[in-house]
Amino acid sequence: MCDSALVLFSGGQDSTTCLAWALEHYDAVETVGFDYRQRHKIELSRREIIRNKLCKIKSDWLSKLGKDHLIDLSLISQLGDTALTTESEIKILSNGLPSTFVPGRNLFFFITAASIAYRRNISTLVGGMCETDYSGYPDCRNNTLTTLQSALNQGLDKKINIKTPLMWLTKEKIWQLSNELGGSDFIEIIINDTHSCYRGERRRKWEWGYGCNDCPACELRMQGFVKFKKVYKR
Repeated sequence: MCDSALVLFSGGQDSTTCLAWALEHYDAVETVGFDYRQRHKIELSRREIIRNKLCKIKSDWLSKLGKDHLIDLSLISQLGDTALTTESEIKILSNGLPSTFVPGRNLFFFITAASIAYRRNISTLVGGMCETDYSGYPDCRNNTLTTLQSALNQGLDKKINIKTPLMWLTKEKIWQLSNELGGSDFIEIIINDTHSCYRGERRRKWEWGYGCNDCPACELRMQGFVKFKKVYKR
């Protein structure tokens, strides 16, 4: 167990898993979310619900979970149209990247989180980025975040660690990690309370959770759950 962590917490499956992971590994944990006028802004409304439910899974999680921060980063949506910040089509672009790629989004997130961590004397930032099962976003890659960590340390003249516990996990393994962290109670929170659908669709619930069942985020989540449920007993 070691000191403190600030978790980049959107209200989605991956960041919720990272929050539970941080509560297992750190003495004190805070969370930060970002409103960048995302199309699936409904995810932000899930954050407090999830935080409250996590505190009921393990008593020490309740004692460790601290302040939540919600930051307005609407500037991001003004820097260019993407399928995550407008109602435009979700597709693969000519450059090979999906139209859901928001250039620099994770860089903005970590720089902002590092500023909060600096003021609150928090040594570690935790993010749910992954380059095993992902949409090809260059700012999710391990090399990107390793380089960013070095830049933050130099720019702040303070040691800040970036931890990405999901970096090398498939979606199936992320479901398995959730089960290992909090058992069936946590899996039910992932299914019922988190939101990852890019379209912000929350009218229909599938066995893996709410979503459109068509966007890249839903497809990855569903495919991982199908593999996971073969060994998971509810």
